[in-house]
Amino acid sequence: MDGHQAPGGFSSEGLGAIPGSLQAVVDAGDLSGFVTLVWRKGEIAQLNTVGWRDVEAGLPMTRDTLFRIASMTKPITSVAALMLMEEGKLSLDDPIDKWLPELAGMRVLTSPTGPLDDTYPAPRPITVDDLMTHRSGLAYGFTSVGPIAQAHEEVLGPPLGVPYTPDEWLKRLGSLPLSYPPGERFHYSHATEVLGFLVGRVAGTGYREFIMERILTPLGMADTDFWCPPEKRSRMAKLYRINPETDRLQDVSFPHGDAAPEFCAGGGGLISTADDYLKFARMLLNKGELDGVRYLKPETVELMAANRLTDAQRQIPFMGIPFWLGQGFGLGLSTIVDPEKQAWMGAGSKGAFGWPGAFGTWWQADPEEDMILIYLIQNSMPLGPEAAAQLATGQRMGGRAALPVFQKLVYGALGKA
Repeated sequence: MDGHQAPGGFSSEGLGAIPGSLQAVVDAGDLSGFVTLVWRKGEIAQLNTVGWRDVEAGLPMTRDTLFRIASMTKPITSVAALMLMEEGKLSLDDPIDKWLPELAGMRVLTSPTGPLDDTYPAPRPITVDDLMTHRSGLAYGFTSVGPIAQAHEEVLGPPLGVPYTPDEWLKRLGSLPLSYPPGERFHYSHATEVLGFLVGRVAGTGYREFIMERILTPLGMADTDFWCPPEKRSRMAKLYRINPETDRLQDVSFPHGDAAPEFCAGGGGLISTADDYLKFARMLLNKGELDGVRYLKPETVELMAANRLTDAQRQIPFMGIPFWLGQGFGLGLSTIVDPEKQAWMGAGSKGAFGWPGAFGTWWQADPEEDMILIYLIQNSMPLGPEAAAQLATGQRMGGRAALPVFQKLVYGALGKA
């Protein structure tokens, strides 16, 4: 480390290595561009805008570029449910069929990869806790293998851009068997979409209205919503993937709707910016309060960021990798339980928490360092049936390695890596 200090107590030389390492990934054609943000001890220590939000039009990434944040939506939905829990309107142990009769009397596949008609009655109902920890037995097509994976696509439509109303979708979801009995294991799924619709029914307002009124508007997250209005579309980052035939970036952006969709996906539907998400992350890092407004009690945030998975549940790979070596999962957030074991996948102190998104977006709040990292890219991964089994295909190594490089350089600039 050099003697020069950047804001936030970093080595300026250490932080200075980040933009060039990200630019190299863009120059290699692996990713279109990045917006990264490092916040520590009350100030932004670094903000990088690298590469292009629209390669074809030559439009650069900017601080206010809008990204589809995919599963970074999940922690926001989880906060909404916890607000209702604090008001005594629901509890973690509540069976969800109390509000969602569509998911009553579920059946479970005898084998998770077996025929859809070989099932047995679920030993108990799905609870709110099961939804928040992905132990509901529900699935995504892309995290599943076999008939249930295909059935998700056929019965429910794609995970993003769902063509049904929430009520119709819940009915369709209830017609499919669970992959596992409730509570048995972490199986990444539509659980957070279900949680969002449960929030809407408990609150009586609808899910989008609730998070707008209670979370997004009070936090000043003015650029965060489930659609992008026409006047903001020039700020949207295009969504790219590597075309396997040309080995070049291909625009696979979603079409824009004329209004917020009827189906607002609590598991992955939000569009946001680095500055907007920083406000949400700061609220959680500050134990539920920001700028004099309290959103959650400190003990609720502590519960949210505490591991709830058993040791046996953490042995099971996630997306084909031993994801839980150094991490656990709380109420809508992953949390670092063993920094040394976590180090091979990234960097962070014990108790650091966050959750990534399918298009390569990621964030982490680290209470020990009083630090928040936000990393935004738009790199499409396949979300069709069985996609998790081929997660590595269609992505170059440089694109996949960029996030751990960013993480390690940030912590290295603190003398921690």
